[in-house]
Amino acid sequence: MSDTVTVSLSKSVMHGDQTFTELTFREPTVGDLILGDQIGTGQLARMSAILASISDIPLPAFKKIGAKDFSKIVDATSELLGNDTKKKKPTTGD
Repeated sequence: MSDTVTVSLSKSVMHGDQTFTELTFREPTVGDLILGDQIGTGQLARMSAILASISDIPLPAFKKIGAKDFSKIVDATSELLGNDTKKKKPTTGD
């Protein structure tokens, strides 16, 4: 597993005087996960807060990311977040 994952955005995001065209995500710390719980009441809000935190983008800017790019980010960061479904063992007893 790589320490970081970089995702290019199909549409740039403007926030103040900053333009984001790609985001680099790192593995979250426990603090990032706690932040997600403190900020968000729903799963999408928690995930957005965590992803913003681990990519060092302000949450208001992260909220401007399009749905297609968000989906791409979620897929690309699944291993960093401990959600890599490729490595899960079957639970059928096989």
